[in-house]
Amino acid sequence: MKDKLLYLGVLVPILIVALLLNIYKVEPFESFSLRYNDINFDLQTKNPSKDVVFVAVDEPSVNEFGRWPWNREIIAKGIDGLRDADVVLMDMIFSEPTSEEQDLVLAESLSGLNSSVCGFFLREKSTQKVTDEALEILGDSSLDLLQSQISEFNNPLFVSAPFAEMNILPILESCSLSGSFSTLSESDHLLRSYPIAVYFKNILYPSLAIQGLRLKFNKDIKRVDESHVEINERLVGLNDQGFIRLNFYNPKLYNIVSFLDVATKKIKPEYFKGKIVILGITEVGAGDVVSTPMGSLPGPLLHYTFISNLLENHLIKEPKNITPALIVLMVLLPFILVLLFKKILHRVVINIIIYLIVYAYIRYLFVTDMIYIDLFYPLISLVVSLVSVEAIAFTLQEQSGKFMRGAFSSYLSGDLLDKLIENPEALALGGESKELSILFSDIRGFTTISESMDPVSLITLLNRYFTPMTNAVLDNGGMLDKYIGDAVMAFFNAPVDIKDHADASCTTALQMIEKLDVLNEELALENINPIRIGIGINTADVVVGNMGSDTRFNYTVIGDGVNLASRVEGLTKNYGVNILITEFTVAKISDKFIHREIEPVKVKGKDEAVLLYELMPNSDKSRDIKKLYDVALTTYKRGDFKEAELLFGYLVEDYDDNPSKYFLPHIKDEQLWGVHKMTTK
Repeated sequence: MKDKLLYLGVLVPILIVALLLNIYKVEPFESFSLRYNDINFDLQTKNPSKDVVFVAVDEPSVNEFGRWPWNREIIAKGIDGLRDADVVLMDMIFSEPTSEEQDLVLAESLSGLNSSVCGFFLREKSTQKVTDEALEILGDSSLDLLQSQISEFNNPLFVSAPFAEMNILPILESCSLSGSFSTLSESDHLLRSYPIAVYFKNILYPSLAIQGLRLKFNKDIKRVDESHVEINERLVGLNDQGFIRLNFYNPKLYNIVSFLDVATKKIKPEYFKGKIVILGITEVGAGDVVSTPMGSLPGPLLHYTFISNLLENHLIKEPKNITPALIVLMVLLPFILVLLFKKILHRVVINIIIYLIVYAYIRYLFVTDMIYIDLFYPLISLVVSLVSVEAIAFTLQEQSGKFMRGAFSSYLSGDLLDKLIENPEALALGGESKELSILFSDIRGFTTISESMDPVSLITLLNRYFTPMTNAVLDNGGMLDKYIGDAVMAFFNAPVDIKDHADASCTTALQMIEKLDVLNEELALENINPIRIGIGINTADVVVGNMGSDTRFNYTVIGDGVNLASRVEGLTKNYGVNILITEFTVAKISDKFIHREIEPVKVKGKDEAVLLYELMPNSDKSRDIKKLYDVALTTYKRGDFKEAELLFGYLVEDYDDNPSKYFLPHIKDEQLWGVHKMTTK
């Protein structure tokens, strides 16, 4: 629980900061976000509307008619070729008078169009004095309906400026209506959005494209709610400044014709019938070039893009709550995965895969349904959260690893300890039922040994004894449970699973005897009496786990199977053998071990008999003894006491065999082989 609170204590601030960055568009994150999501426009393959044409004052036109600005009669000649167009948008401004004759010719050409929209610029500084008469004419172009609805809504707060640059009065009067050229770039200086309307002199005016659409459809623009307006039954989503995000097309797909071809009638006027025409300049040094996600584009293509978006129903939709929801998901995702998966590689890969799935699906939504969802803030949320969570997980694992290495390094081998550190939940307070092989060993006659030695020498001897015994346990993957005086208790297959744990326990027992023989050789040189031990092994389902309190516990095993192993160890002295194993262990071990049947025994406190076996060293001598012993025991079992006595006698005489010594008195008394009930522990 404390670990989870630690994670949440770090993740909650990350979540709050990520949400605030997304809401307030803090730099430089917002610029990164805009660039990151610009790939949307490269992925889509939509085409702009065929009902829009951009007539460009381009290089061939300038080569033909000279450098811009031209004589206004030339411009009028080109405009005359657009008489069949539904609406002509003038993305150029005539703010200074020339000769009265030229100005009149241009004004008459504009008046001869079906509908025309002249443009004006909003400016922060005054470049032209706007007369009252001009303001009165401009007022006819205002969005009275939309402005009247503003009091009902708090947003958007349309942009405004105190000054404007406008067409001269004759041109202004000749246009059907006027619209604003003004727009704003994003924080990274790229243009991605288009304004619906702007304020000038506290009056709301439409942009050039909006005015053209009003004339095209003969319908006004009206409010739907704080973030939407409606044009010809098309819903247009707005940001807080009254801008809509443009859905850009491949620049090669825009329908652009040369002004020269229009003025020379190479393109007939009928070509423009029913179309919206934008007249603008692309010639270098004279035209308006803007930076966009698709690169540098002529400014008139912004109007073209918005009009096509609306006509072709390519308007971008921006759900407000999806990005915050994704931020929450991406912040919590590493935390959820750290609870579900143990390996850091698995967690990192799954985090990446989930983000890529979300990424692909969100991009798919844009391509198919024009749904724009910001994926940058969810990405940085995931990265920061992932780094933080994994740093915490690493720290906690290091702390846990240090604790477990300190607590278990003396009880487990290095390999098993590493596995345990990878799976620390095995040490949670509580237990589980599991099949283990339990080993007990004890020194024979330890009381006599202890009485003959001073305490310091006794402890030294025990340490010399315990070291090889413990190493045998650890080398075979066992868990050293405890030292009980001179006894050793160990078990196999916990806390880490061990394949063939019964084999491991038997191998350990045999190695303990071998190591004891080496130790006894050393003790003999020091005139110290040899040590003799007995080992008992049982395989059973027992309860294993941490027993104790939250603050102090012991990882151990309990159950009848443990008690039986202890009792079996005590019986080794009855039969004069080093190692006894139960029938349950025999059932689990492989054929590589040599073992012989002793007899079924009812240990104290148990009603059911358990068949005991001696585990013998892997040697030719053991095989010879076992071969003759099996014949002798079979003879004894069928009640042939005379033959059995003879055979067991051979074993005693030739091999000094202790189990045979045990059976001979029973045979002489003609006691049948069977269950032997033990009355002592």
